[in-house]
Amino acid sequence: MRIKNKVKKLLSILACLMLTTIGTQAQTEPEYRLEIGAGAGLAAYQGDLGGSIASGMQPMGAAMAKYKLNPRMCWTLGFGLTQLKGSSKNNESWMPGISEKNTTFKSSVYDLQLRYEYNFWAFGTGREFYGAKRLTPFIALGTGLVIASAKAQIPGEASKKENTVALQMPLGMGVKCKLSDRLNLTAEWMMHFTGTDCLDAIYDPYEIRSVGLFKNTDSYSTLQVSVTYDLWVKCKTCHNDKD
Repeated sequence: MRIKNKVKKLLSILACLMLTTIGTQAQTEPEYRLEIGAGAGLAAYQGDLGGSIASGMQPMGAAMAKYKLNPRMCWTLGFGLTQLKGSSKNNESWMPGISEKNTTFKSSVYDLQLRYEYNFWAFGTGREFYGAKRLTPFIALGTGLVIASAKAQIPGEASKKENTVALQMPLGMGVKCKLSDRLNLTAEWMMHFTGTDCLDAIYDPYEIRSVGLFKNTDSYSTLQVSVTYDLWVKCKTCHNDKD
């Protein structure tokens, strides 16, 4: 009976040691607060002159910085640059003075956004935060500004030019992957709803006043792949979680 009790105690001690060892190994890597990086992808126009999320895509570039609140949430500050193009030939709706002519436009767009990202699973190597995953899907929602310089050409008429600054609301989803302890890969699709109808230099062709982010306004979508690098090690011995 005494031998059985001693064996049980020994097994209990070994189990505790194993759990302690696993927990210690799972916390050997530092946790980082900041990511910085750059990305590239494609952008597509949606507005009065037709367009869809898969047609007329143009190259884009972006830079971003991410502040991690915890392994599931972060704030992302991003800046992007792209060009949008469109033609009335791609629009099935008829617009007076535009549809009967091959109206085209080209627009240079600067994108500034601040968005909140939520990871479905804790994101990490699993060594800096127990249970973290190297691969996780996420959703994002934010606000920002869009700055556009557009030029539209209607055959037989002088070209129209419009410079505009408007609010935007980026909304989308994506997947994050840990390539190494400090290197991250992100693939995302975002829809940018804007508060302007001038991304194509054609303003209110149906004579319906543009209001807010959704009523008779232009928008664009982006498909992007980015690489970021972790910086700013979180202090593990601090009682304040913000350090």
